[in-house]
Amino acid sequence: MAKTLSTPAPRPIVGAERVDARDKVRGATRYAGDARRAGMLHAALVSSTIARGTVTRIDTEAAMRVRGVRMVFTHQNIGAFDTGGFLMGGGFGFQSFYPLRSAQVAYRGQSVAMVVAESLEAAREAAAQVTVAYTTTPFVATPDAPGAEPLAQAAVLPQPMFADRRVGDAEAALATAAVTVDLDYHLAAQHQNPMEIIATVAEWDGDMLTVQEPTQNAEGVRHGLAKQLGIDPTKVRVLSPTVGGGFGQKNSLQSHTAIVALAARQLGRPVKLVMTRAQLFHNASFRPATRHRVRLGADRGGRLVTAVHEIDQQTSRHDLFPSMGTEVTSRLYGAPHYLGIERLVRTDVQTPGYMRAPFEHGAAYAFESAIDELAYAVGRDPVAFRLANDAAVDPLTRKPFSSRHAVECLVQGQEAFGWQRRTMAPGSMRAPDGSLVGWGVALGLYKAATAPAMATVRLASNGAVQVAVGGHEMGQGIRTAIALTVSRALGAPVAAIEIRLGDTAAAPQHLTAGSWGTATALPPVMEATQRLLDDLRQHAGAAATEPGATAVSLLRVSGRSFAEAKSQRLAPGQPEQAFGRLTGGLPAAAGPVYPDFVGFSFIAHFVEVRIEPTTRRIRVPRVVSVADCGTVVSPRTARSQVEGGVVWGIGATLREASEADPRHGGFLNANLAEYVVPVAADIGEIEVHFVDKPDLRFNASGAKGLGEVAMVGVAPAIGNAVFHATGKRLRRLPLRLEDLL
Repeated sequence: MAKTLSTPAPRPIVGAERVDARDKVRGATRYAGDARRAGMLHAALVSSTIARGTVTRIDTEAAMRVRGVRMVFTHQNIGAFDTGGFLMGGGFGFQSFYPLRSAQVAYRGQSVAMVVAESLEAAREAAAQVTVAYTTTPFVATPDAPGAEPLAQAAVLPQPMFADRRVGDAEAALATAAVTVDLDYHLAAQHQNPMEIIATVAEWDGDMLTVQEPTQNAEGVRHGLAKQLGIDPTKVRVLSPTVGGGFGQKNSLQSHTAIVALAARQLGRPVKLVMTRAQLFHNASFRPATRHRVRLGADRGGRLVTAVHEIDQQTSRHDLFPSMGTEVTSRLYGAPHYLGIERLVRTDVQTPGYMRAPFEHGAAYAFESAIDELAYAVGRDPVAFRLANDAAVDPLTRKPFSSRHAVECLVQGQEAFGWQRRTMAPGSMRAPDGSLVGWGVALGLYKAATAPAMATVRLASNGAVQVAVGGHEMGQGIRTAIALTVSRALGAPVAAIEIRLGDTAAAPQHLTAGSWGTATALPPVMEATQRLLDDLRQHAGAAATEPGATAVSLLRVSGRSFAEAKSQRLAPGQPEQAFGRLTGGLPAAAGPVYPDFVGFSFIAHFVEVRIEPTTRRIRVPRVVSVADCGTVVSPRTARSQVEGGVVWGIGATLREASEADPRHGGFLNANLAEYVVPVAADIGEIEVHFVDKPDLRFNASGAKGLGEVAMVGVAPAIGNAVFHATGKRLRRLPLRLEDLL
């Protein structure tokens, strides 16, 4: 008889307030697209209507007749400019292809012209009047299209980090394993759709260029632009104090930034470009489509003995965007044999990139779904199977983990979720309304990375504190984490602390991505703050020991108007040369493998699904997530990160797919009407817990990353819950109603 369940009441949210909360809800926060300058002009892009070929003619006469138009820029009149290079090839951009440098068309939707006018309306009207003629070349739209050929990643990118991952003899162990599974999984391409669309404002003051742009990598934009324009990087300032969502889409130099700067210089006035939502789908990075084959073997007692994970990942024709999915799946469990192989498939699109949990989301979906199937094949409870196969040391290097609390995540999660009430048989649980109920679980992990950073902490005699450090506030709460840390150390009110982020004039700005932002910025801020306190005590003499002495009172006793301290920190084991990469705008992050340990954050997701018995609509009324991210510096923003990651996971599993156009190239659903994301009504209760044990081996703050790992494992937990509810395994994302009918 089917078991009937009820849903528990939600828990309240606790934690310190975000420092930027009031400005955001009042609309006081200003973004790049809000910028206004005297005499500012507006730009609009003209997009290619073919997928591959060459521009043979551009007719701009009608566009120039539109009132207010100042110039139509094409490859014929923009002037020569250099490439900014590819981020993963020693350069600065999300791809190596920069439109308007030539007549070449590399993908549908690529910019082939840019109109600049007195108003946005005039620019967009004129852009619609530009007509372009092309010669076309055959193209490949998807990894499964005729002509698509997989390339062995280890051969075409001969670097250790991109090599096949091998432990023992996985194939031989499969041949002798008592129980095996051999499964294929398909994941569609997906696009980030942050609230803030990509925008650029470029303004020259003599030979000095200031660019305001939402970016996760202001220093990379600065140096990339300087290279493109042939000017000294000291002549470029990039400002990105607040980003309205990045998620990897804004982690490097965009393809249009240089042409906006060139237009501003040529016309002698500031120029603003704000992309349309449709253009974002074709002119920014995205999560590539992937195909996974997972083969697992276990003994009769449920011990995982071997795993083989093969990944085919979409890339562009002009760049090889590497796959790193097996970096994660090789560390999920303690199998003595493992083989990870990754291949790249060239297609005619812009270069894909890092969308939240870029490789880990898809890799965990495939691997953790297969783990669930293997657990059922050996007759073990899915949680018990995972607990029995935890890794004591890093399976690849045999180094210890800096900390690993995956077991605690699972144990706390099953208790909070009420897993003991789950019945094993698929289709054995029902809701009071007759809906099928399924409970699923999955593990997730993400590398604990960090990067070099420089910080300055300054205290004024009026009590104001200014902190300048490399990092970008994208809504993840890094500004709040820094403010709380400094406030606790100095005894200063949070409101008195100004934090300068995303400004190349304040401090070298390392790329903020990969969940290393807080772990990178906090250690030098903490050290600089401690040095400031030591300096104040030294100058204050006996006053430093008086009851009630504060940082401000000690400063006043010393007779100074301000005190300042600096710090610069490297990742564990990093050479001093990493500072050169930081100041040169190049990625300098380290991890997960360090000289003495391997670092990862962990999470366990427990998911309940309810499936309407006739329409088969899938709902997710309840999720319990338990994360091991080291010290929880800011409880409110940490909880928000996990909740946001779960919502992303629900969307990625049940809604999101970028539909490639096999006839004309590009993406068909390049808008928010047809690129379906979850709405509030789709989201039930999300209960978040933390292990909250500091990882002091990793850094002095004890904090590991959280933003990325929060999403890893949500998809397989939902998929496993759907199987538990229906008895049907779905191996293609997103999960669709027709797959269950």
